Amino acid sequence: MSFEHTRAESAVALRELAGFPLVDALFGRRSRRFAMGDEIPDGPLAFRSRRDPLPLTELERMLVLGAMGGTTGWHYSITHNPRLAPHVPNYSAAAAGRTFPSAAGVHTAELFFTDDTGLYFFPTRDAGALVDPAAEEITAELMVERHRGRSRRLSAERLYLPREEPYLDRHNHWCVNVPGSLLVIPVADIAQHFIAVLCFLAQNGYAIYDDVHNRKIPGLDTFGGLIDIEQPFPLTFAEQYALTEATAELAAACYAGTLMLQAMGLGGWMFDGIDRFTMLGASGTPKVPGLGFRYDQDERWSTPNPTGREGVFEAYCPPHYSDMAAAVEAFARRKFGPGGPFHPDTPGAWTDSPGVRGSAQVHDERFKACITLQAQYIFDTFGKFPGTVPTVFILNYVQAHHLDLEFYDHHFKPGAYLHTHATHLQTWHNRT
Repeated sequence: MSFEHTRAESAVALRELAGFPLVDALFGRRSRRFAMGDEIPDGPLAFRSRRDPLPLTELERMLVLGAMGGTTGWHYSITHNPRLAPHVPNYSAAAAGRTFPSAAGVHTAELFFTDDTGLYFFPTRDAGALVDPAAEEITAELMVERHRGRSRRLSAERLYLPREEPYLDRHNHWCVNVPGSLLVIPVADIAQHFIAVLCFLAQNGYAIYDDVHNRKIPGLDTFGGLIDIEQPFPLTFAEQYALTEATAELAAACYAGTLMLQAMGLGGWMFDGIDRFTMLGASGTPKVPGLGFRYDQDERWSTPNPTGREGVFEAYCPPHYSDMAAAVEAFARRKFGPGGPFHPDTPGAWTDSPGVRGSAQVHDERFKACITLQAQYIFDTFGKFPGTVPTVFILNYVQAHHLDLEFYDHHFKPGAYLHTHATHLQTWHNRT
C-alpha cells in the first residue's frame, strides 16, 4: 500500500502517534511475541490464532525504520578538547545525527530488513540531514516522506531462516520471521569503527601494542611527538572498546524501534536469538544465504569472518580495499571530503557552520601513516582487521507484527497490552 494512498486515511493515526507520551512508551514496553497467525502448540500458554497474518503497511514499515535509523538533522559533533584547540575535535565520521546515538558521531551501523515483499537495505549513515529542525517542523509524516526512497531491494523473497538450530534459538522457532512480520537487522562495520578508535587514540597521544604476542608494533618509534610510544594501549582492550561502542549503537537503534512499536500499537520485540553467522551469510549452507555477505576462514580464527556484501555494505578493510592504507584513506575521505562532517561546504546546525566545520584539523600524511602502520600490522599478523573481534557485527534485531489480542486476553491479566494495541486495527486499518 503506498504512502500517497494512506495519507488522508492515516491522518488521525499520525496525530495520535505524535501525541503518544514518551513515559507511556517507556513504562509500557514489553516483548509481545504472539502475532496474528501464530501458534504455540503445547504447554501452559498453548494457543492457536484464529486470525490470518496481517503484513505491515508501507506507512507502518517506514515509521519503524525511521525510528530505528532515520536522520533527524545535523549532529552537533564533539564541542571542545583543549589538546586539539583551536581546532574543533574531528572525531566524527558522519555529518547527520540519527534517531540513535553513536560514539563521537562515527556512525558505522546500517539497517537491513525483510518482510513478505523481500529483503532490503536501508542506508542512512551518509545520507546527510534528510530533515532539518532549523528549517522545518519534524513530524512523523515528514520523516516517512523523506526516508521512503532510501530502501534498496536486494531480493524479492523474504530472508530464509530455517526453523531449527543453529539458525534460530529453539524458543524462537515459532515466532521469528513469521508471515506478516517485519524483521529489522542492524549491522555495524567494526573495521571502520576500529579505524576511528585508532584515530581517536592518536589524536590524544596514544597508540597500541600487541598484547596477544606481547610485543610493540615495529616502526611506531618514528612517530614520536605524535604519540607516546612508551604508554600504548593493549590491542585487545582497544578492539573490545570498538566492538562495545558499535554494539551500543546497534542496541540503541533497536530500543528506539521498540518504543515506536508501543506508540503505534504494534507487537514485536528486541532480541538476539538469530545466529549472527547465519544472518551474515556464513551459515555454510547455500540454501541459507542470509544477507549474502562474503566471509573467509583461516586456521588462526575460531569462527568465520564476514566482511560485507560487495556494492552494498563493505567493511573498511581487505578484501574490499586493497590494503589498510586504502581503507584509512577512505575513512579520511568520509570525514573530510564533500558531504563529510568536516568539509566547509557541508550544511550544519551552527550559525557559522562553514567556520565550525572548516576549523577541524585534517588528517595529514604523517597522521594517516601512523594509523595505517598499526592497522596493517594487525591485518598482517592476524589475517583480518580487527584482529581479535569480528570485522562486522550483529547482535540485536527488532521484529514488528500485528498482535493477536485474543492470546493476551486468554492467558494474561488486564494490562498485558496498551490502549494503542487495543485500538490499532481500527486506528491504522479501519477494521476490527
